[in-house]
Amino acid sequence: MTGVSKLRNFLVTSMSVLALAACGGGGADNVASPGEGAFPPGGGGGGGGGGGQQPQPGQPAADCPAGFANVGTVANGTLRACQLPQKITGNLVVPLRAGTVYAISGRTDVGDDRGADPNSPIAGAQQGILTIEAGVRLYGTGGLDYINVQRGSQIFAEGTATNPIIFTSRSNIDGNSGADLIGQWGGIVIAGRAPIASCPAGTTPPNINCVATFEGGVSLYGGNSPADNSGRLRYVQIRYPGFEVQPNRELNGLTLLGVGSATTIEFLQVHNSSDDGIEFFGGTVNAKRVVITGADDDSIDTDEGWRGGIQYLIARQRANGGDRVFEMSSVGVQASLNSQPKIANYTAIGSTRTGAGDIQVLNTGTGGRFINGIHTSANTSTACLDVDTASTVAAAPRWDAVVLACTTPFRNDTDIDAAATAALFNAGTNNSSNFTASLNGFVNGPNEAGRTAVDPKAIYAFFDTTNYIGAVRDANDTWWSGWTCGLAANSSC
Repeated sequence: MTGVSKLRNFLVTSMSVLALAACGGGGADNVASPGEGAFPPGGGGGGGGGGGQQPQPGQPAADCPAGFANVGTVANGTLRACQLPQKITGNLVVPLRAGTVYAISGRTDVGDDRGADPNSPIAGAQQGILTIEAGVRLYGTGGLDYINVQRGSQIFAEGTATNPIIFTSRSNIDGNSGADLIGQWGGIVIAGRAPIASCPAGTTPPNINCVATFEGGVSLYGGNSPADNSGRLRYVQIRYPGFEVQPNRELNGLTLLGVGSATTIEFLQVHNSSDDGIEFFGGTVNAKRVVITGADDDSIDTDEGWRGGIQYLIARQRANGGDRVFEMSSVGVQASLNSQPKIANYTAIGSTRTGAGDIQVLNTGTGGRFINGIHTSANTSTACLDVDTASTVAAAPRWDAVVLACTTPFRNDTDIDAAATAALFNAGTNNSSNFTASLNGFVNGPNEAGRTAVDPKAIYAFFDTTNYIGAVRDANDTWWSGWTCGLAANSSC
């Protein structure tokens, strides 16, 4: 999505309920590991939560836990579908139960918007806390089915390396998967109170009055609480999300709106989003060990003054879809709160689709630090790096220990030409713009191992110290294994 479209933040006063037809796709695979494969009939896992007798394998639970609506069965009658309430207040626990899967219907709000000031919440607005147990699976059926965590509320979705939490589509629950299935439900939106750059006229951020409305829905976000805490997402998959609510108004796989640095995001995958994998609208939230596969637009999109970081990122676009791996913009009041994304130990693999965008695009005054990175694409029309607008050059983004393995290293256009982009890139240390990648999929090979790295922690305290480039050092570096899907050879979602 472009920076211009993000200026169109306004309240959605009405919208019709749309339905996405469940997309068919290649046949279901048996589960190859806890995080892989379409769901075979009766795969429910778990034991407790909500009472009732344990169903036999391949049979649905007889009932739903208290607080959930029984909406029948799915997966050829092998799973009980228990629907989340439309609005969650207080603490709702989604328990792991055999023969049970959980339905998301429409916009599912976690709490009310409690305002920008944590010390003076809006009178009468209720807090919600959504807690999801490891191994739980939740699904949406159409594009307007999504989780919407409001300011002042929280989500705690904490899986494990062997039992991830999976948000997916009804079609996937029914056994369908496929390389090009996208956009089958809405995704997850989290709104927080951290600073954003979209402000009323005459207001300088960071400021508690700098508040905006999410382009894909009705959430208000922003404030002046950098360490705001919206909860924890750990060992989570978000499969087949994303939806265009209106032209230029989209739901992404994970949308982070003014989310603060006390929020924890790690071991998170977004797979086959029809829009961006993750989009950051301002805020200070950080993340580690992130996987974005198959996004139909950008893998990572940053805007509105986001000043957090991501370390250990695998971003791989699919062969038949995708635009850019990174789109980095800075809508809003740039002088005092331009975007300053920080990305370390990343491997960015572009799409081979005709017409795909460049690996990394920076525009509208964004800064940034990019450390120990690999940009690669087999697409001869794709450039590894494109810098646009004079304000971006003035913001002085910097690359250190980054290698470019594209036929065209720098985009040459009428805005900022290739020579000016190369000058920015070459101002950093240990960079190469004519690198030959030797990756084994996304795992470093001998050429990557031979590069001199830069210590990310010396640049940004959230980062770990590393002595290698890329997201995955070698075959023994398996942080991504087991809890992801569709990433390793012959695996699927």
